[in-house]
Amino acid sequence: MKLQKIILASTAAVLAISTGFAFAQFQKPEDAIKYRQSAFTVMANSFGKIAAVVKGEAPYNKDDVAKNAAIVAMISTLPWQAFGPGTEGGKAQSDVWSDNAKFKAASEKMQLAVADLNKAAQSGDLENIKKSFSAAGATCKGCHDDFKKK
Repeated sequence: MKLQKIILASTAAVLAISTGFAFAQFQKPEDAIKYRQSAFTVMANSFGKIAAVVKGEAPYNKDDVAKNAAIVAMISTLPWQAFGPGTEGGKAQSDVWSDNAKFKAASEKMQLAVADLNKAAQSGDLENIKKSFSAAGATCKGCHDDFKKK
């Protein structure tokens, strides 16, 4: 477990350092689209593993839930830089750019909710995890409803 935390912390540090450079590295809009879709895919994968536990479809393993919640929280900070001017397209609706303040507020709300989920997962309290998971899921759904093409 300690090694996993070290690996996760190292990965987070590398991602945090590279995050500032990522926007400048999008040479084509397709690069930004691919980047943000990849980040969302990784988040969805780990979020789905927690969902299976919350729904009773998978056994509760504190370490696995904590690991997946940490991944979701870390990755949740990454996709937003790939929604800059000139990166329109993909599955994002035009409202992402035309109502960017609303989009930014939704992204920040989601990041706070997944940070709360991560905190609950680290504590190991399954009931608190379920509540935090539900709140985080609602923020994801809200953003999908408002900003993702159907």
